[in-house]
Amino acid sequence: MMLLASVAGGHSGVVHRRTGPELSDAALFVLAVAGVWLIRRTLRARFARRRSKD
Repeated sequence: MMLLASVAGGHSGVVHRRTGPELSDAALFVLAVAGVWLIRRTLRARFARRRSKD
C-alpha cells in the first residue's frame, strides 16, 4: 500500500521549462553558507581555547 502511494504522488508527468533558480535552490544555498559560517566559528573558538591553555 505504501509503495503504491509513493509512486502515485511522485510526478504529474508534465515537464516545465526551467527559467531560473527556484526558491528551494536559494534556500539551500543560504543554509549551506550558514552551516559553513557556524562550523568555522565553532572551530576557531575551539582552537583559540586550546592555544590559550598552552
